[in-house]
Order: sequence, then structure tokens, then C-alpha cells
Amino acid sequence: MLHDLPKFLAWQDMGDTMKNQRHAYLFAAVTVLLWSTVATAFKIALRDLNNIEVLLIANLTSLVVFLGILLITKKTSLLKKETPKTLAFSAFQGLLNPFAYYLILFQAYSLLPAQVAQPTNFIWPVVLMLLSAPMLKQPIRLSGIMALLISFSGVLILSSQGNLGHFRIVEPAGIALSLSTSVIWAFYWIFNLKDHRDDVVKLFLSFLFSSVYILIVAAFTGNLSGILNKPILVAVYIGLFEMGITFALWLKALQLSDSTGKVANLIYITPFASLLFIHFVLHEELYYTSFIGLALIITGILAGRIKKRT
Repeated sequence: MLHDLPKFLAWQDMGDTMKNQRHAYLFAAVTVLLWSTVATAFKIALRDLNNIEVLLIANLTSLVVFLGILLITKKTSLLKKETPKTLAFSAFQGLLNPFAYYLILFQAYSLLPAQVAQPTNFIWPVVLMLLSAPMLKQPIRLSGIMALLISFSGVLILSSQGNLGHFRIVEPAGIALSLSTSVIWAFYWIFNLKDHRDDVVKLFLSFLFSSVYILIVAAFTGNLSGILNKPILVAVYIGLFEMGITFALWLKALQLSDSTGKVANLIYITPFASLLFIHFVLHEELYYTSFIGLALIITGILAGRIKKRT
């Protein structure tokens, strides 16, 4: 019987691995579903609030979420290890994201249909590849150039908003704002890559500093007075499920998966699922160019991941 013990334990480990992978897919699927609703939530929130007000409420909501995660995971003691240098870096990170990133993104959504703003913002992985060359000393491959051309052709098609026959960029300011958020997010990603502190601590501090920034802006622009008399529940929803709880769910999915690629690839479902919510909740008539443009953007992102065989 003893000689069968290693085989039995191997089968048991395999069973645990399969169980963990199923749980990883479950957490990832819930996260993708929630992220698929946020483009719709942005547009609904912006009907009654401006971009400053939405960010203020969502930012403070997320800050409470990350504080709760720190308390539940008993990581508040890590905050005592922060130095003036790391706090200054967190202040810079918070300036990039969520402050500048979402302030500009919400403004883009106020100008563009959700079906255009969401995919255009999704181009950030291609921008990340380009910025990685000078900042991470990574060579730009031919696949990276292909990715850029394919994805930006998708953006151009999206920007026509269903009128390729008489092509023109509809709302160029909105397109420019949405594309600029991809640059901000790529910079934030690279700087975050170089920061080896605990992820929850980094996010809590980023949102803490961002809360200070947005409170100052809201006070100077007169957006603090009367905000509680406006509908804020959708902005709270954004804070919970775009910036807050979904992070914990996604991180859990990555931890449980035996390969991060199996889970990470599910993120490409998000923009397509978003179109369903945009159509059935916002009642936007979906342009055929939205599907073509989005398909090209995703194709460009995947093309950029092709590596030369060795």
C-alpha cells in the first residue's frame, strides 16, 4: 500500500490544482462581468454629475474599500514602513492614477458615445509596448510596429461613428482625450512595475493622495456645494466595481490560477461584453464601425504579443 502513496498524493495535488483553477476562472469571470458594466455606469453617472464630481465620489469610495482590505488582511502595519521617498512616489502615482487618468477619461466619456470611448481607451497595451522601449530598455520589435498600425487603424474606424463612406473624425477632442488616458495608464503601469511594495498598500496610498487632489479641485471649482443633493449611487458603484473591489477579485484570480495567462486573456472579453450593456441599458445604436474598430484594436494588441521564435 505504501508504494501507492506518492501516486495518491499526486492525484490529490492535481485535484487541488484543478479546483483552484476553477475558482480562479470564477473570480476572473465575475471581475470581467463587473468591468463590462463600467462604461455604461460612466455615461449614466455623467448625466447628473460632471467629471470632477464623479471622480470625487468614486475616489473616496475606493479609498474606503482599500482601507477595508488593509484592515481585513492585517496589512495596516506596512504603512509604518513608508518613508518620505516612498510617500512622495505614491503622491506622484496618485497624480497619474486615479486623479489625472479618470478625470480625463470621464471628460472623454462626456463627449463620446460609450461604444467609442471604451475601445479607444483599451489601446493602452500598445502604448505600453512603445513606452517600454525607452523606459525599460526593451527593443521595439516588428510585431510592435504592426500592433501600433493595426490598433490605430481601429481607432480611426471607431472615430467615424458609423460613417466610413464620408470619413471624418467625429468629436476629435473626445478621441484625443481617450487616447491620452492610454498614455497616462501606460506610464502608471511602468512606474508601478518598478515599485515593489505591497499592491494594496500602493493602491491605498495612491487613492489617498488622489483624494486630496480631487478635493482641492472640487473646492476651487465649486463642485463641493450641493453634491450630496445629486444622484451619487452610480458614482459609488464606479468606485466599488471599477476601481475597488474588482482589484481584490482579480488579484485573487491571478493567485489561484496555475498560469496567469489563462486568466489574463479573459480581459479581452470585456470590451465586447461592454457593447451589450451599452446597447441594452444605454440604448445606444451600435455602429458597425464599433465592431470593426474594436476587432482591429484587439488584433493589434495580440499581434504585439507575438515573439520571435528561438
